[in-house]
Amino acid sequence: MSIFTVVYWLGLAVEVAIRVPVHRARRQTQTVDRWASRTEVALLNLLSAAMFFLPLVYSLTPWVDFADYRLPVPAGWAGVVLLAGAVWLFWLSHRDLSTNWSPTLEIHPGHQLVTSGIYRCIRHPMYASQWLWVLAQPLLLWNWIAGPANLLLFIPFYLLRVRAEEQMMLEHFGEQYRRYMQETGAIFPKL
Repeated sequence: MSIFTVVYWLGLAVEVAIRVPVHRARRQTQTVDRWASRTEVALLNLLSAAMFFLPLVYSLTPWVDFADYRLPVPAGWAGVVLLAGAVWLFWLSHRDLSTNWSPTLEIHPGHQLVTSGIYRCIRHPMYASQWLWVLAQPLLLWNWIAGPANLLLFIPFYLLRVRAEEQMMLEHFGEQYRRYMQETGAIFPKL
């Protein structure tokens, strides 16, 4: 296993360590409104496979060796930098959202519009984190199956999910969210 593959798995372990306590706390809250479509849930499950199971097959078996490729070593280190940024944004997102986070589009009793911390700069830092992750993955896992699969699945998920999430937030928070949208960028800070 290359150093870049090891870094990939360390990044995934850190993200699991970040998410588990937030997920446990969130499971104790009720849902008032749920916007998850079947397509979104299916894409979310496929993304999990592309982020975990395909890399696992690549890392532990020779089954997909026929699809390996080579990159210059600096490309692998660029992947490490992107992954570090992804994990950092992931942590900030969870820290600032706390129990307002949910794996699907949901509103809970007492749900608050979070506009502080990283959310002061961008509305969707968790998706920004995922963009960094899906760009890092093919730089760390040098295989045409395990590397870019996550990116190919994330694009339609992102397009579907962000549109629905923005609509849900507008319906729930109204003018407050509309003003927030004008003040912040979606995944990049507004200049």
